[in-house]
Amino acid sequence: MSDMEKIEHATVATNGINMHVASIGTGPVVLFLHGFPELWYSWRHQLLYLSSLGYRCIAPDLRGYGDTDAPPSPASYTAFHIVGDLVALLDQMGIEQVFLVGHDWGAMMAWYFCWFRPDRIKAVINLSVPFFPRNPASNFVDGFRALFGDDYYFCRFQEHGEAEEDFACVETAILMKKFFSIGPNPLIIPKEVGCRGLPTPEALPSWLTEEDINYYATKFKQTGFTGGLNYYRASHLNWELTAPWTGSQVKVPAKFIVGDQDIVYNIPGVKDYISGGGFKKDVPCLQDVVIIKGAFHFINQEKADEISAHIYEFINKF
Repeated sequence: MSDMEKIEHATVATNGINMHVASIGTGPVVLFLHGFPELWYSWRHQLLYLSSLGYRCIAPDLRGYGDTDAPPSPASYTAFHIVGDLVALLDQMGIEQVFLVGHDWGAMMAWYFCWFRPDRIKAVINLSVPFFPRNPASNFVDGFRALFGDDYYFCRFQEHGEAEEDFACVETAILMKKFFSIGPNPLIIPKEVGCRGLPTPEALPSWLTEEDINYYATKFKQTGFTGGLNYYRASHLNWELTAPWTGSQVKVPAKFIVGDQDIVYNIPGVKDYISGGGFKKDVPCLQDVVIIKGAFHFINQEKADEISAHIYEFINKF
């Protein structure tokens, strides 16, 4: 039996949807939240590593992804829905508190989880996306549009059906290869050329196999991308609904890890926010910031052992 085969899969009814959950190990619980365009599978290395060190590792396909239900409306993808799914999941599984690990949109949702329900989180380790405090004057979409224009991916993903149609012009496995090789520069997808214009790597990076690509491609072929894209489309609603939290801090012990070639880290202003004291002010229990030289966005897969060791080193203190 291969190590991957030791990972157990279950479907749990939670918050009005059925959620697919991968889990392995026994001990204190670590809950992993994936980003776009990913799945529970993005955490395969961490699941095996940390379960071997005495942790119970749980990685769901989040709402809209993989073998979890995907309600059609973007209005069903607010941070309140996603955090609600996760709180209900923990309740269903009889779990009081977890160590929380997030990447990309999963990191965004992890920050929201810590904001809304800090009582359920022992500590949080987020990758790639720092905590962004709510700006009462402007939401994400308008902010990105002002910085990068209408062709910036975050803006291009807003219109229902448009990105889906664009994605459909490229074979799904090739699309995954394009996404997984994203560099530090702003991701601009001009309407005229769409995703076809994004570079396709000639060879897979050392951290990805054809088998990995096929796993993602097979799942996204089955589900389509609307569920994942709805996270982008709900961002304005998140902004409206979190107005009561304006100015409130995240008060959970936190560690943040990012590659210096990460697309998010290279957004204007982000480096200054992370290193200039803003981040620490908003997340006062931020204990550690790790910037990995030469690492890109999909850092939990690209630097799997290093990330796993960083997670272990942090949660082992508690």
